[in-house]
Amino acid sequence: MKVLLANPHGFCAGVVMVVKALDRALEILGAPLYVFHEIVHNKHVVERFRERGVVFVNDISEVPEGANLLYSAHGVSPQVREEARARRLRTIDATCPLVTKVHIEAARFARDGYTIFLIGHEGHDEVIGTMGEAPKQIILVETPGDVERVSVSDTSHLAYLTQTTLSIDDANRVIAALRRRFPNIEGPPKEDICYATQNRQEAVRELAREADLVLVVGSGNSSNSLRLAEVAEQFTRAYLIDDVGDIDHEWFAGVDTVVLTAGASAPEELVLECLDWLKNEFHAEVQKRVVREEDVVFPLPRALR
Repeated sequence: MKVLLANPHGFCAGVVMVVKALDRALEILGAPLYVFHEIVHNKHVVERFRERGVVFVNDISEVPEGANLLYSAHGVSPQVREEARARRLRTIDATCPLVTKVHIEAARFARDGYTIFLIGHEGHDEVIGTMGEAPKQIILVETPGDVERVSVSDTSHLAYLTQTTLSIDDANRVIAALRRRFPNIEGPPKEDICYATQNRQEAVRELAREADLVLVVGSGNSSNSLRLAEVAEQFTRAYLIDDVGDIDHEWFAGVDTVVLTAGASAPEELVLECLDWLKNEFHAEVQKRVVREEDVVFPLPRALR
């Protein structure tokens, strides 16, 4: 069996930054340390920090007054920040800079009187935080069908933004629907889907054409991991797995070539464990295939530098 290891895969710059930030905060402040929502959408990362005394919360009221609180990579709404101030929490903002960019764009469009279409998935932490910037002016749309059903009173000031971890193809279909219905709609100066999401999808799109099967390492609540599996399924069979324990030997009947990749929140050791399993079970020959080089680095939050 031949295994094509897609590169880039795994941790993006934003995830590297937020994981390092939480490590550093634990060193400085000790436990318990509170985090608003999961630090990243990966169950292994979350469990490891939980074992070290990190408490993940979904509501600011769960954090004791005066405690230390870190905001996860997905960002938070202004309302959450206000609630944290009211409880005198000592906060560390580890929001991914690319998510912060979308928040800034939303606030700017809102100040200028625009109605904003946010393309994203309802209930996702990033979407909740972004919509909090201007809840009365932001309309969430997930599909071209949503665009056709939406009603706006003033079509002269319209803009769109996107969740950073979407499938590029899905986002482009919704953007095309918005432009057809509202020809004068404005978009962000630079597209919002992050470089890492695009690069991982591009690598899978290129390599899946050569494969009988694609394995995507990532958790089921990870948007970018789910999108990777969806992109792969356009070309061949694909499975999203949390770790090597999810692999089913029967998947590989008649399989000669496998592509292995990982979502932007999946640790590298999980990928290596899958490679070892494939080598042990099928004497797999591993080929590293670099589709895009990445050298992006984000600094730690100012409070931790």
